[in-house]
Amino acid sequence: MDIKIKLNGKPVAADIPAGMLLIDFVREHGCASVKRGCETSNCGLCTVLLDGVPVLSCSTLAARADGRSVQTLEGLQNEASEFVGFIADQGAEQCGFCNPGFVMNTIALLRENPDPTDDEIRAYLCGNLCRCSGYEGQLRGIRAFLDSRNAEGERHE
Repeated sequence: MDIKIKLNGKPVAADIPAGMLLIDFVREHGCASVKRGCETSNCGLCTVLLDGVPVLSCSTLAARADGRSVQTLEGLQNEASEFVGFIADQGAEQCGFCNPGFVMNTIALLRENPDPTDDEIRAYLCGNLCRCSGYEGQLRGIRAFLDSRNAEGERHE
């Protein structure tokens, strides 16, 4: 089956097996940030943006992405760099394995809702599994980023 996908802004064409999962496709094309975790759509480690919407690539057929845009953390480094330091400052990246999924969902959240409440952040990130931190560090980091960004905006008004 021939597919054409825009992967991180670059056109990719491939002949794939009909049952190939999107996680396998993006990893075969150098996107190591997309990780295998539970393989049951419960942990968020495999999150990618499909036409800007977060999807779990372990349960999405690559064929469903034909003609569409797929973004992984490799293609979003500039956008991610704005806030990942805030998350690290809160001690929320103990082992770091879950970070790409959290970052991908945070990018999607902030694109959809640039000034979310803590409850909205929790609701958006609830599908990400972190066995190390208890999630409060990620929440504090995102909140610190938003507070910093809001304070920066106030200084420029």
